[in-house]
Amino acid sequence: MKRFVPLSIPNFNGNEKKYVDDALEQGWVSTGGAYITRLEQQLAEFLKVDRVAACQSGTSGLHLALVECGVQPGDMVLVPTLTFIAAVNPVRYQFAEPVFMDCDDSLCLDPEKLAEFCEKECRLEAQQLVHKKSGRVVKAVIVVHVFGNLADMEAIMSIAGKYHLKVVEDATEALGSHYTAGKLAGRYAGTIGDFGVYSFNGNKIITTGGGGAVTASCADEVEHLKYLSTQAKDDPQFYIHNEIGYNYRMTNLQAALGVAQMEELQQFIETKHRNYILYKERFREVSFGTLLPFREGTCSNQWFYSLQLREDRLQGKDMRDIIGALQERGVQTRAIWGLIHEQKPYRQNIAYKIEKAPCYSATVLNIPSSTQLTEEDICYAAEQITEVLGGDKG
Repeated sequence: MKRFVPLSIPNFNGNEKKYVDDALEQGWVSTGGAYITRLEQQLAEFLKVDRVAACQSGTSGLHLALVECGVQPGDMVLVPTLTFIAAVNPVRYQFAEPVFMDCDDSLCLDPEKLAEFCEKECRLEAQQLVHKKSGRVVKAVIVVHVFGNLADMEAIMSIAGKYHLKVVEDATEALGSHYTAGKLAGRYAGTIGDFGVYSFNGNKIITTGGGGAVTASCADEVEHLKYLSTQAKDDPQFYIHNEIGYNYRMTNLQAALGVAQMEELQQFIETKHRNYILYKERFREVSFGTLLPFREGTCSNQWFYSLQLREDRLQGKDMRDIIGALQERGVQTRAIWGLIHEQKPYRQNIAYKIEKAPCYSATVLNIPSSTQLTEEDICYAAEQITEVLGGDKG
């Protein structure tokens, strides 16, 4: 049988089947049931927050957060261009306009350019940030912790406070990542801004098949988010609704899977750390690129490992060809995302000084990161990657 080293697949070696079978036997399979509450409690305890609301996806969590931020049609929301498009689309769900920002070398939103945009392109009016040219209110900033690597939240929160911006943390890839030094030591991704959103898609560090969660700095806001996610029922017996709600609640079947996955989360993170060290050793002396590090002063969940390939070594090589060649050798890889401001739906939006993101978009290759990988798998993947990309060391 041909060897295959997967990119990122779910790991079901715990109580997943037991809990899902239990939910089925109880007959609680939809948006009510004890496993939803249990998962929310597990997440709140792990993240050291008061409350968490389980929802349908990371995307739905972001949408709920923007609704709670008060984002209105015509408002502006600052977003990264180097991210998955699901981080940006909820802005349009609110008929607001994304403004695209560059990344720094962590791949996350660049706080220096964020501050520069707010200072030079906007003005403060009655405790609101207003874009000078358009007259639109800049309501919020979405910060994505890319591949589990924490953004510079200390700087970003300072800027947001100065300019009265709501901060939505897209921690969909960063469950478990936290600061270990500085003012934010002990704080987890998604618990620092006004709102934090998580994803439990099939390729994330834990999965519920599809699903997500949202938390907030104010516990009452979490309860309101939960209320909105269940069609804003004020009287469920007589179907009275005083607000526009959404069908965004997680199902009990999904939550049963999530409860089992949460029991294994810390082990998954430890495995990620161990495998990253193995990759680091294998790629220490290669000349074709660099295994990207994670931010100092943090403990990342290290969800995805990334090789940045040297541009001069890519001349004459298409990233699609590299990915295809590795696939033929049984090693699953992927390119990082295409820049969102270059995508058809967003080409007319403002993109502010996008300088570093194009380089990373063209040169970053994600390599196998599954928690089931053995040392032999990693050695094999590293050998195949080295052969395809040039082979020489030093």
